[in-house]
Amino acid sequence: MTIRSHPAPQRPARKGPAIDPDRAARCTEAVRDIAEDIVVVADAFLQRASDNTATAHELLDFLNTLAGLGHHATGAVVVRQRSQGKPLRDLAPKLDLSEDRVRKKYDPQTIDQQLAARTRPLRAPLAGTAPTDETPTTKDISRQPRQRLACALTRVWKQSRIPQATLARHMNIDPSYVSRMLSGERDAALQHVKAIVDKCGANPDLVMPLWEAANGVQSTTAPVLALRAYLRALHYAAGSPSDTKILATAQRTINKSDVRNALEGPGVPDWHVIRQLTVAFQSLPETTRPLWRKTQSTVATADATTIPAHVFG
Repeated sequence: MTIRSHPAPQRPARKGPAIDPDRAARCTEAVRDIAEDIVVVADAFLQRASDNTATAHELLDFLNTLAGLGHHATGAVVVRQRSQGKPLRDLAPKLDLSEDRVRKKYDPQTIDQQLAARTRPLRAPLAGTAPTDETPTTKDISRQPRQRLACALTRVWKQSRIPQATLARHMNIDPSYVSRMLSGERDAALQHVKAIVDKCGANPDLVMPLWEAANGVQSTTAPVLALRAYLRALHYAAGSPSDTKILATAQRTINKSDVRNALEGPGVPDWHVIRQLTVAFQSLPETTRPLWRKTQSTVATADATTIPAHVFG
């Protein structure tokens, strides 16, 4: 048996988890995306769970989807912890796993691949929207509520002349996150919408109706006022086109009086006028229709109320 004259070289002790800022940032963004997706799926789940015709298979599909989102979110949170150089032992009790098992189960490269491969669920249409022959197609994507909100936010930002980096610092988020919200690639959370409007000194009444439509939130305003506010917001998001341009887009199927009546009152025009204006404002009639329907039983009451001029800029 041979005896070594010198001890084998020892590996330097590991100081802690490897720090990877880029991966940590990707995981932070992924967690935000997944949180938004959970809200979308949970909202659709709630609607179906409230319907007695929903089958057990449908409900289980929702539960499986939510469980999958939870799994992806957990992986992103664990890998972010690791990439930030923080110990995994702090997370082990929450996951009911040993530290070594957490490290093996949530391998960074595997989680990266899973997050890159996952697809995001589509947001359900505005609550109360009945299926129609006007269901949006791929070519209508720019007319979706989320995109109209993005257009309004982009206009708010551009009119303020505030650098995007400055806006991002005010919101305490990465500039790329702001860019994706303004492009409509990412959902805009209420807190972010309010922050953009506040920093840019914009009128929230020209943006909030669009956020409500994009998120299926029912307005608490009187139906007639809610419809007018929504149309005004669409008008703003479309670049505030002149009456002449609106009439040309509508191919003269409506007149200037119809436009003013729809946007300012009194009363509410028939559906033909509202539909033409919705299309002229680059939006989808199926989103405006539920708002218009609600006005039909309340027109007389709402006519007695006037909207302050500052609401519509």
